[in-house]
Amino acid sequence: MPINRLQRYLDEKKVHYEVLGHSEAYTAQEVAQSMHIKGRYLAKVVIVKSESGYIMLVLPADRSVDISSLRGDLGLRMMALATEGELRMLFPDCEVGAMPPFGNLYRLPVYVERSISEEEFIVFQAGTHHEAVRMSYDDYASLVGPQVFQASRKAA
Repeated sequence: MPINRLQRYLDEKKVHYEVLGHSEAYTAQEVAQSMHIKGRYLAKVVIVKSESGYIMLVLPADRSVDISSLRGDLGLRMMALATEGELRMLFPDCEVGAMPPFGNLYRLPVYVERSISEEEFIVFQAGTHHEAVRMSYDDYASLVGPQVFQASRKAA
């Protein structure tokens, strides 16, 4: 993993994590396949924008966000997926689509899909399309402090 804000943060907090290399992949399902793990074990990051700002959603690779349900759950009027340009602006030290689920490092609120919060570990992209990180979910949750949500459905 290139020296970046995520690695510095994890090292500073003295949590155990593993960096896992994989063949270059651009979708969460491709990453899971490359790493030979089930999609439910790989966390993907989805950024949405609303009238209150950007929000980071973290969900299993094999699920997609039900935006209308989530919008209702959060009491928001407007919610849409962030554009690639917005992702570049929000995560200047990451490759687009490979953002780690640490919204706290980018001043974004984080919502984690319930099934991820019930797992022993979390695996996620480390800011590049060829590296991932594996760490305990408990360590992740203690560092990020995410809210839990259920507005997702099986990906098509």
